[in-house]
Amino acid sequence: MGKRRYRAVAVKDVQVERLTEVLQGQRIVVAIDIAMEWMFAAVMSEDLTVHVTVKWSHPRETRSFLELVDQLGRAGDVEVAMEPSGTYGDALRHALLKRGWPVFRVSPKRTHDAAEVYDGVPSLHDAKSAAIIAKLHLDGASREWPLKSERARTLAAAVKLLGVHEKAFRSNRNRLAAVLARYWPEVGQWLALDSATLLELLSAYGGPETVAQDRDGASELMRRIGGGMLAGAKVEAVAASASTTLGVPMVEEERAVTMALAREARRSQREAQKARARLKELSAGCDVTNAMAPTVGQVTAAVIFAAVGDPSEYGSAKAFLKATGLNLREHSSGKQKGGLHITKRGSGLARMYLFMAALRLIHKDPVVRAWYERKVHRQGGTQKAKAVVAVMRKLVMALFHVGRGAPFDARKLFDVSRLTIGDAM
Repeated sequence: MGKRRYRAVAVKDVQVERLTEVLQGQRIVVAIDIAMEWMFAAVMSEDLTVHVTVKWSHPRETRSFLELVDQLGRAGDVEVAMEPSGTYGDALRHALLKRGWPVFRVSPKRTHDAAEVYDGVPSLHDAKSAAIIAKLHLDGASREWPLKSERARTLAAAVKLLGVHEKAFRSNRNRLAAVLARYWPEVGQWLALDSATLLELLSAYGGPETVAQDRDGASELMRRIGGGMLAGAKVEAVAASASTTLGVPMVEEERAVTMALAREARRSQREAQKARARLKELSAGCDVTNAMAPTVGQVTAAVIFAAVGDPSEYGSAKAFLKATGLNLREHSSGKQKGGLHITKRGSGLARMYLFMAALRLIHKDPVVRAWYERKVHRQGGTQKAKAVVAVMRKLVMALFHVGRGAPFDARKLFDVSRLTIGDAM
């Protein structure tokens, strides 16, 4: 292998006339290795020859690179291939598509796996990555990568907004859990950490001492926020525990921290509620989400559609499952054989909503509940979370068909003859 095989030329130094003369009438692949600043592109012909590797600084020199692609397009049929690299390549892909050049997507895993096969060396660097991407595209290991529709982008943005608020809420809620364990451990027996009543109470009073000092006012606040859903006995128990708590007495600054955490958690909770309502509204006109909604709920259906995509775009239920990060992978080394674990690739938010959907399905569907209970029993009763994940995997496989118009039928997911199902069936 020549030591100059992967030598890159600055975009401004490319001998364009000579390059276009060599490539005249050929199929030309421009494969790009995306980075935050320095990008590399291999220009390859159909005989797998890399005629030049170009490097440029993005975005400062990107217009010069786009002009180079335009000039290559006058010589032959140009196809652009690139890897998905977060958002770093989105602006470049948009510009290429806007100029009329087809863009294809190559899996980063395929590039990584092909590193040693390509030149006998396992290392991978920018110029080599670009060449491998070009070869993989010519080998047919790519798929067209058009821009998303405005509707799909709107739905995806709504899901991201929901994720922002829910993440902030969970973070502050967890901090409050630690605070209350120190200063007011008893309150959790009566009010859940994510209840609006507790968050409003802590926002206003900060801790048990101030609640005890204004017991009537605190009780009135709890009744007003909790309404008919909050039993009077709970209000009295919370107020009483403020006077008798085992918690560490607060100083003023600690109370201020608790109030701030509660206010931020409550604000994020409200914003998340608005985001969920907006997501329902935006997804109401989508056939795929409407098809999945009776099984998992409108919000969960919208999250799955935005994060994973339309099931009809996948070749199989297993491919759809893989996109959710719920496919299994074994971690083994030498003589040591590890267990099977989900890969957790893709959207964590989608998996969180699928987890909640699986719990609801276990609760309401006798077939699913019977299978879940049998699996828990078979695993000794200690692996309930793993059993829920197993239900999630079954659910995703079902959603692949439901999103394409098939009705949901739990009996098709399990061997019903081996289950003991109650009279509800």
